[in-house]
Amino acid sequence: MLRKKTNGVAKGPRAGSLLSSLAAKTMDRRGFLAASGVTVGGLAALSLTSGRVEAATPSTEGGKIVRKKSVCTHCSVGCTVEAEVQNGTWIGQEPGWDSPFNLGAHCAKGASVREHAHGERRLKYPMKMVGGQWQKISWDEAINEIGDKMLQIREESGPDSVYWLGSAKFNNEQSYLFRKFAAYWGTNNVDHQARICHSTTVAGVANTWGYGAMTNSYNDIHNSKAIFLIGGNPAEAHPVSLLHLLKAKEENNAPLIVCDPRFTRTAAHADEYVRFRPGSDVALVWGLLWHIFENSWEDKEFIRTRVYGMDDIRQEVKKWNPEEVERVTGVPGAQLERVARTLANNRPGTVIWCMGGTQHTNGNNNTRAYCVLQLALGNMGAAGGGTNIFRGHDNVQGATDLGVLADTLPGYYGLAAGSWAHWARVWEEDLDWLKGRFAVWDKDGKSRAMMNEKGIPVSRWIDGVLEAKENLEQPDNTRAMVLWGHAPNSQTRMLEMKEAMEKLDLLVVVDPFPTVSAVLHDRKEGAYLLPATTQFETSGSVTASNRSLQWREKIGRASCRERV
Repeated sequence: MLRKKTNGVAKGPRAGSLLSSLAAKTMDRRGFLAASGVTVGGLAALSLTSGRVEAATPSTEGGKIVRKKSVCTHCSVGCTVEAEVQNGTWIGQEPGWDSPFNLGAHCAKGASVREHAHGERRLKYPMKMVGGQWQKISWDEAINEIGDKMLQIREESGPDSVYWLGSAKFNNEQSYLFRKFAAYWGTNNVDHQARICHSTTVAGVANTWGYGAMTNSYNDIHNSKAIFLIGGNPAEAHPVSLLHLLKAKEENNAPLIVCDPRFTRTAAHADEYVRFRPGSDVALVWGLLWHIFENSWEDKEFIRTRVYGMDDIRQEVKKWNPEEVERVTGVPGAQLERVARTLANNRPGTVIWCMGGTQHTNGNNNTRAYCVLQLALGNMGAAGGGTNIFRGHDNVQGATDLGVLADTLPGYYGLAAGSWAHWARVWEEDLDWLKGRFAVWDKDGKSRAMMNEKGIPVSRWIDGVLEAKENLEQPDNTRAMVLWGHAPNSQTRMLEMKEAMEKLDLLVVVDPFPTVSAVLHDRKEGAYLLPATTQFETSGSVTASNRSLQWREKIGRASCRERV
């Protein structure tokens, strides 16, 4: 079972085994650790042996040290990690000096990524919950037991009763295969955490100009003449990105304007700090636009040739005079006029936001307002302009592009009949066979092909378990849940999630480490933990937030290859 390391002294066979091993003429480090049980108890047993301790002599033996490059997984900046590998083992780490992103720097998070592979809490073999305790089982046992239970559920309740929750930690190739796997299982109940952190931006930006991603790159900030940051704290969340902001600030004399309810570490670097009430982002932006339109600071030619519907925006903005904006946001009109003048006098400028702007019930409205501000100033389609949307995971964009979503196939093809026909050709699969994998649901006298119906998004999988069957838009309740690279602590309905986890017939958690998914519930049976490789133990591509591609090299062997 999973347990913390203890100070217990090895007894019986373990101590005897250690002493026997020590009696051998030669013994390498791996053998010693295996014999000792990697416990303090093993060290205690070592003290039972006789003989003198002699000084160690430096060894020049060992394999050649190879340097490999990968991409940090901690955020969307995409810093290069250079690993020193010897005999397949990751022994050292340096930041990428030739990287255009981190330029030889690491933040505290990036400097620790080697621990992903070598952390002492790494899950190395399958675990099964038996009587409320985790027990080690073999891969064959895990695969057979989980597979048999899933097939039983599929037979009794249909393929939609198994939910496949993926992850933005997948690389592009893994994301593609995961969505294909769900299709072959026969369900659209597949999603990943972008639904929580990324969807508001995608919808808001796509509604504004049809493109659901950041328009510029981190490096393009170097060209910015002004930086307007709202709903983000890169000094702590994306530390290396702050280097790019400071570069523009120094070289271009670009004013940095930070809007945040809190005075953050990022705000400490600002030329202008705007404190406003949480959730009043739209009112704040409309207040800026009031001054821009009132003083004719907008880019009239850009609006005439490139923008549709700005007259409607003007009419709405007229309602948001300085007095009304101050009442709603708490920001004095004089300060907003100063900010608006700064943005107008320093073009092109970039607008940066993160989840402080999106994680609201009106997150879509916030992102649309940020985009409208850039359209009014004519800051789109220009170096140093655009919207830079700082995201959390390293491959939020790629996992979304490749279709780990409940409402589309890879490449945003949707779920229409023609979309499935296309992907059946790509997969060289018989379309009729693929249709047969999905349920056909008869409800209220109407037949519905679940193949063409949107699945349950990750934010609502709980309802798939707890809601009454007759209220669901699928044949039966969700009975099995696979959380693959996803920890649920970013979601707010924790008590309901705990209840849902406990009600499931089967819970499978796949992750390099035991996560919240493994410990939130109080299940006694029917739960499994499966180890997975980290992204440093695989190779593949990731898509940066601006849709540029990066390739990560495989660094070392996966420690989860152990078999029982």
